[in-house]
Amino acid sequence: MSGQTQGEAGGWALGSLGTAATAVTVLRRGAWALLVCGGLALVLVVWLLVSGTRAPVVVRSVAPVASGGGAEAVGPAGFAELFISAYVSAGDGQEARLAPFLAGARDVDLSARPDVQRAQELAVVETRRVAEGYWSVTVAARVQPVGGGKKEQEAADALRYFRVAVKAGKEGALTAAGLPAEVSAPVASTAPVLGYGQAHLPGSDDPVARAVKGFFSAYLAAEGELDPYLSPGLELSAVSPAPYERATVSDLAEQSPGGAGATRRLWVRVAATDLSGQEWPLSYALTLRKRDGRWEVSALDAAPVLAKTSPASPEAGISAEEGR
Repeated sequence: MSGQTQGEAGGWALGSLGTAATAVTVLRRGAWALLVCGGLALVLVVWLLVSGTRAPVVVRSVAPVASGGGAEAVGPAGFAELFISAYVSAGDGQEARLAPFLAGARDVDLSARPDVQRAQELAVVETRRVAEGYWSVTVAARVQPVGGGKKEQEAADALRYFRVAVKAGKEGALTAAGLPAEVSAPVASTAPVLGYGQAHLPGSDDPVARAVKGFFSAYLAAEGELDPYLSPGLELSAVSPAPYERATVSDLAEQSPGGAGATRRLWVRVAATDLSGQEWPLSYALTLRKRDGRWEVSALDAAPVLAKTSPASPEAGISAEEGR
């Protein structure tokens, strides 16, 4: 089997490593290109994705290196995912698979049988800038055996973690500083403390609870129209097609319980029953505003408010202000 065998990255089946690199580069940089070039860029993106052009893997950072996070780390992250995908499946006589990612690949001696395993469900879990133009990227993957026995299949259920050192060269071209290092799972962080009061199940006569219930019934289960529950200016569409047949409010908590005023910030837990009758718990951060004597959803916030911090601005989520 040649070095142009099929590769997989993040669950995408890609025709070759060259095609994989082209796809990842285009997808990760396409949004920036569209902003700059408009419709012409869209045509170019589509053409690149379907053309299947074979080319060396050259993943470039999408912005100048300036800090430890943000857009400039997207290129190294995608590069590391592709490298791990190629590395996991490569074996004896297939060192060339690593050449697009590792300059010293010809000096690598692989002794394992090729294509006895493949990486699936790849995801970058950490990107840390070590120095300017130099990153440490940790990739999680499920390494699936190809035709393995029961023991191998059971081992494949666990996530494995690989760390890749990625260096940017001239014009942003990326290369790995060495082979991947398999590492232990990242230490789990402590759960954040949310900045809401005691959660409770509101009574049916609570106007806030009625507004929230009506909103989620329309938003998740297509029960009635969504617009009557939205503040003017908030552009929000119901989930479509509706994945649930009903949605009920399990409980809610308020940032300032019992507080007066025309704005309420809530943390809401929803029990959503799907079309097969299975119930799934969901949670949402909402901002409600009072208008003409009734409560309306003014923002579907991006994240709940944390304790001992200033409240997140509604503009951090989907808010009425964005639609104005």
